[in-house]
Amino acid sequence: MSPGPSFVIVARNAIGLSRGDGLATALGMGIGGVFFSGIALLGLYTLLATVEWLYIGLKVAGGLYLVYLASKIWRGAAKPLAFDAAQRASTNPRKSFWIGLSTQLSNPKTAVYYGSIFAALLPQHPPLWCYFALPPAIFGIEAGWYTVVALCFSSKRPREIYLQWKAWIDRIAAGAVAVLGLRLIVTAHKVGI
Repeated sequence: MSPGPSFVIVARNAIGLSRGDGLATALGMGIGGVFFSGIALLGLYTLLATVEWLYIGLKVAGGLYLVYLASKIWRGAAKPLAFDAAQRASTNPRKSFWIGLSTQLSNPKTAVYYGSIFAALLPQHPPLWCYFALPPAIFGIEAGWYTVVALCFSSKRPREIYLQWKAWIDRIAAGAVAVLGLRLIVTAHKVGI
């Protein structure tokens, strides 16, 4: 729940596109959390801790995706937004969902986070109920948090501020996402999860 690329993308979609796009992005984040919690339950943490090149590859690929996403945000920073009826009809919650999902899946720290928590709190062979209870709980936490973010940032006053300062806010958001992506790439060589 700390501010990272996921937070930035949900907030930006909620403010810059629509509440529906922000909520669709939040849903994508929730599904991504379910995916990572599921594979963490199946032993991804152990695999990433054992197979160093796989972890490095995930960090580099995730970092490259975030840099790509940042470049798209930066290029669109100067484009004005007109929120008339035609513009609202052209928002694409499906696209926003996929952006949310791919952003979440591009962040190997999410996998490591769930893997670490599960490794610390669950037995080596978790009981069967964990496989059915934990993924929906993770979905509720992830999607719930990002829904709150989307609802807050799609409200009238934050939207007005965004429209007034769009170019600067988008460039700052792009810079933050790019820095997070570059940090993943630069630290990929560091051993240990």
